[in-house]
Amino acid sequence: MKATLSQHRQAPRKVRLVTELADDEPVDTALRNLKFSTKDAAATIAQVIESAVANAEENDGKRRDNLKVKQVTVDQGPTLKRYQPRAQGRSSPINKRTSHITVRLEEQAN
Repeated sequence: MKATLSQHRQAPRKVRLVTELADDEPVDTALRNLKFSTKDAAATIAQVIESAVANAEENDGKRRDNLKVKQVTVDQGPTLKRYQPRAQGRSSPINKRTSHITVRLEEQAN
């Protein structure tokens, strides 16, 4: 049971700071931890977790109470390359990085 979000317009380095709030936690605890985080990436990761839970309930017939976040991975996506004009006809590169977020769930043993 998993859900993925591709090409999220935020740098993977910033998104990875939030992943440890959800790793190896029951779904409700992970969502609660993310809700009170001040990082922007927390809301995005919470959305992906909710999507993974919906996938597990709809496709596999699992119950939300028994689900646990097994792993949250953030990989680098394609980089948008832009340029900023500088003095004397020069330019500076601006790299707008993207992230691929994957959430895997597993069923807890009660």
